[in-house]
Amino acid sequence: MTKQEVLARLKAEKVIALIRADSSASLMDCARALSAGGLNCIELTMTTPNALELCAQVARELPQVLLGLGTVLDAATARQGIAAGAKFIVTPAVRPTVIAVCQELNVPILGGALTPTEAYTSWELGVDVVKIFPAEFFGAAYIKSLKGPFPKIEFLPTGGVTPETVGDFLKAGAFATAAGSALVSAAALKAGDWAAITKRAKEFVAAAAKA
Repeated sequence: MTKQEVLARLKAEKVIALIRADSSASLMDCARALSAGGLNCIELTMTTPNALELCAQVARELPQVLLGLGTVLDAATARQGIAAGAKFIVTPAVRPTVIAVCQELNVPILGGALTPTEAYTSWELGVDVVKIFPAEFFGAAYIKSLKGPFPKIEFLPTGGVTPETVGDFLKAGAFATAAGSALVSAAALKAGDWAAITKRAKEFVAAAAKA
């Protein structure tokens, strides 16, 4: 897929499922459960053990999934993730070297920021989408406020995104959203309750569609 195709799919699907876990053992099943619920844009975080190996496995075995690598803090990890099959890279903060690598390799970069200065700095450095993190402290109104002076910047709120709030974020002008523990709970992941994760994914899909 081209860079623009990846970005178009992220925008169309509206919700990125963010998976953090203490173990990589069950994450393939989790990815399948999310996909069964209609969420095929998935971000695996580098805080998960063996994240790069798992990234490669998902890329091989679940071709329907648009896979991204998150919590990427340095250029080397970005290169390794892209080589392993990640179709987009996500950072939690402004990381100029990561942005530069993604630009070099023509891979979408969703760069973390919180303040207006960080958001605009990231945009100037070349991020494709500014990830507003943590978004739960300001809510959808903050996205709407940022779109005022920065109408051309695309924003991805992360944190505080639930079936109840996802529509508000999208209506406020968000490019898409990303949901972590509100979508994939630690309890469900630990218990291997894939049916619960699929059910939750369907709730997110339905709420986003209404927006």
